[in-house]
Amino acid sequence: MSVSVRARGVEKAYDDGARRVAVLRGIDLDVEPGEMLAIMGPSGSGKSTLLHVLGALDRPDAGRIEVAGQDLATLRGAALAAFRNRTLGFVFQFHQLLPDFTAVENVLIPGRIAGGDLTALRRRADALLDEVGLAERADFFPNQLSGGERQRVALSRALLLEPPLLLADEPTGNLDPKSGDQVFELLAEMQARHRATVVLVTHNPDIARRCGRLLRLEEGLLQAANR
Repeated sequence: MSVSVRARGVEKAYDDGARRVAVLRGIDLDVEPGEMLAIMGPSGSGKSTLLHVLGALDRPDAGRIEVAGQDLATLRGAALAAFRNRTLGFVFQFHQLLPDFTAVENVLIPGRIAGGDLTALRRRADALLDEVGLAERADFFPNQLSGGERQRVALSRALLLEPPLLLADEPTGNLDPKSGDQVFELLAEMQARHRATVVLVTHNPDIARRCGRLLRLEEGLLQAANR
């Protein structure tokens, strides 16, 4: 399952001391169902900000965002949380695993939040860890795992509820080149297998070129990029 993403005229600014800094200056974006889109740009260009507003972790100052035909501006409180939990999977540069939870317990977190059947969720979590090659490390804690293994746990967590949209913010940026390549290959394989739409932010041009489409974010606007 996959969904479309539509953004029109999206603007976002932040206060920086005495001045207001515009980060997004009227973003227009169309992501088709099942597409794997990479976004590149200089540090501080607003790539993470864009992912946050696309994923309803933050609200734009102006403009409209639709995910799966749902206008995000109409969602508040519990309805917004439920939509995020059901529709979106997030993978961040730093894995954001809970240190006192095992790998499988970390993977189960979205399901526990959603209130699903724990037995079925455990089967799903075990299957995902097996898919990413970590079946034998299900009961390991994050400090017992390598950086690449932690990111594979984070990817499994993002996919637990089979979200139709994955948002990945520098998922390989904190890894050595070999581990980063392995994590990206897994992300691409899982995206194809689970038919998700993916928007990926990266500084790595090799990874960006392996996505279906590449855009650059510069001076608050998106533009097509040469591969």
